Amino acid sequence: MALTPGIATSTDSVPDEADGQHIDAPELRLFVMALFFIFGGITSLNDVIIPKLKELFTLNYTQAMLVQFCFFTAYAVIGLPGAALVKRLGYMRGAVAGLLTMMVGCLLFVPASHSASYPLFLGALFVLASGVVVVQVVTNPLISLLGPARTAHSRLTFAQAFNSLGTVIFPKVGAALILGGLAGVSAAQLSGAALDAYRVAETRTVVHTYLGLAAALAVVAGVVWMNRNRLQGEKHESTSFAAAFALLSRPRFAFGAACIFLYVGAEVAIGSMIVNYMQLKSVLGTTVEAAGAYIPYYWGGALVGRFVGSYLLARVSPGKILATNAIGAIVLIAISANTTGATAAWSLLLIGLMNSIMFPTIFSLACEGLGAKAADGSGIINIAIFGGAVVPVLFGGIADLTGSLTTALILPAVCYAIIAAFGWYARRPVAA
Repeated sequence: MALTPGIATSTDSVPDEADGQHIDAPELRLFVMALFFIFGGITSLNDVIIPKLKELFTLNYTQAMLVQFCFFTAYAVIGLPGAALVKRLGYMRGAVAGLLTMMVGCLLFVPASHSASYPLFLGALFVLASGVVVVQVVTNPLISLLGPARTAHSRLTFAQAFNSLGTVIFPKVGAALILGGLAGVSAAQLSGAALDAYRVAETRTVVHTYLGLAAALAVVAGVVWMNRNRLQGEKHESTSFAAAFALLSRPRFAFGAACIFLYVGAEVAIGSMIVNYMQLKSVLGTTVEAAGAYIPYYWGGALVGRFVGSYLLARVSPGKILATNAIGAIVLIAISANTTGATAAWSLLLIGLMNSIMFPTIFSLACEGLGAKAADGSGIINIAIFGGAVVPVLFGGIADLTGSLTTALILPAVCYAIIAAFGWYARRPVAA
């Protein structure tokens, strides 16, 4: 996803080309690309799970959004400890630890299904997300090591494209496997033993999907373990958490970190409700499986937008482009909320295109001028991804309170308005 570019939460010292501390290992670069693809896809798969669990456990929107709350809470809880773990184990062993944690999270879907327990599903998602966070701690500095420093930016940009590719492919496959399994009967029509049996039967499609992911993760972890000694002479600087949080006293950085919180929250909230939104009679009134097929278009817009944005950002003020995209997102929300049918549907999906450049642009603008403290800034911004836990739950609360998903779109619109203000505020480079 756009919101998961593999930010380093540690103060890892990436060796400089002048030091000669990099390794030319094409096979390891492919492994990093695979990691971006996997954790981007797994994160976006939540958009498919939410409508499934919402129906099975007869949840309201607030309760359904607890999927995102538990997943993204891992960024706040595991981010800094995960960085400390990677410093202790090293990049390759740290990646193995993260992958195995992700595998355990996938396997926990089995007991969650057998007990037909929503809280157990949430716990499994938290464990899965904890592994994702650890892997993300590894990816940025690792890809910087795998080649000359002068080409690190292009390698990272290319790797992020694989992240977006994962967000397109996983929901498409997941919608067919998971949503396609919904039975003709509704959980709301059942009770007692019949309801429990229905939930166990229907959650098997979720379990089978995540068991497949667990097997893939085990293979990738094995490959990484076999290459665990390929990186020699890693250097990791020690720093205090207090020193990192002190950066929030800088207005530009604090504003940017807040916008990361809001951006991730808005992006995840909209992605999470696409299936339910497309099912509205005023929009497309389609089936849950057909609605799930629209999720890849939202994330596909982000994939396309990254390529277009990388060209424009080199020629136009990043702050102005950020403000323009945020305003564009607000306009699309207004169109979707005040129209019906295909217009309402596609205007909502096009918000993905507006989202495309937001995370990296907010990140770079916020960290501009931090110098040697840039890694600490990266750590704080990683924690700000916690917005993906908070904003969707608030979004669900508004939808439940007003009885309208359309009305709830006001919340992401407010988020984008604040992001537009930051883009204009940060349109000029920091004075040297």
